[in-house]
Amino acid sequence: MVQKRITIIIPAYNERDNLAPLMEEIHDVIQEDERDYDVIFIDDGSTDGTFEEAIRLSEKYNHLKAIRHRMNLGKTEAILTGFRHSDSPVVVLLDADLQFDAHDIPLLLNEMEKGFDIVTGWKQGQYQKRFVSGVYNWFSRRLFHLPIHDQNSIKALKSEVLEEINLRKDWHRYIVSLAVSEGFKVSEVKVKLRSRLHGESKYRGKGRIIIGVMDLLAVKMQISFLRKPLLFFGTAGIVLILLGVLVGAYGIIERFVYQHGYRPILYLVILLVVSGLVLFTVGFITEAITALYERIRRLEREVVEYGADRSSNEDKE
Repeated sequence: MVQKRITIIIPAYNERDNLAPLMEEIHDVIQEDERDYDVIFIDDGSTDGTFEEAIRLSEKYNHLKAIRHRMNLGKTEAILTGFRHSDSPVVVLLDADLQFDAHDIPLLLNEMEKGFDIVTGWKQGQYQKRFVSGVYNWFSRRLFHLPIHDQNSIKALKSEVLEEINLRKDWHRYIVSLAVSEGFKVSEVKVKLRSRLHGESKYRGKGRIIIGVMDLLAVKMQISFLRKPLLFFGTAGIVLILLGVLVGAYGIIERFVYQHGYRPILYLVILLVVSGLVLFTVGFITEAITALYERIRRLEREVVEYGADRSSNEDKE
């Protein structure tokens, strides 16, 4: 099914010098492609005049809409802001740094028309963080069973994907993982990656690696272990309790058979049993929270479906 209406969402922070050539490139794509595009630009609290440049460009390009965050909220929140202002069935997530070529957007959309819900780019070219990106994607493929090579790239996706997945701060990097966990079909196409011409990368430093690793584990917890939290925490709790019983039995044998008393064994038994009981309790509490979360998600989906049905009926009338 060919999707005619497309919204390009561009989050940006301090990218003033890149906006004009980026919009020229996007304008060329719009002129060449048969689809109906609009562009939503989200300035995420820039301090270099990025928003003012976007307003100037919106007067030149009538398909461009500029939105501003009063402060820097992060790329994930910028994407969600753009999505809330979109009414298209398909959105494209494009960075403002010109490293991705806007001419690759139709390639993503053509692949999506084969029946996929989300299509991501597979970066081709030399770039500074190639090794880190390769390790990150290698772990991602194995942790989340992804059928793609690169999940942190330009993307085209159905709007319902962003409606159904839960995005927290900095989780834009895991849109594909979260989408796959919800049963959406994903594919990829090779896209060009260019060197940055203006400005500086916003994702530098060893601290970003630590944050990325912790987010990776948090996403895995949410889409795997927390689907059945009692199974995860309860199993760990039972193992610790059984270890406590075994260590306690060993301590009793040592005390009453061999007449060797060793007080640290008693402390270890207490630690193991109490830790096991705590984990088991955490499992019960998390199970209740997960059940509540699932009910809220179901209600959200019902509201979305009701709104879609109502809009469809209004269009028919």
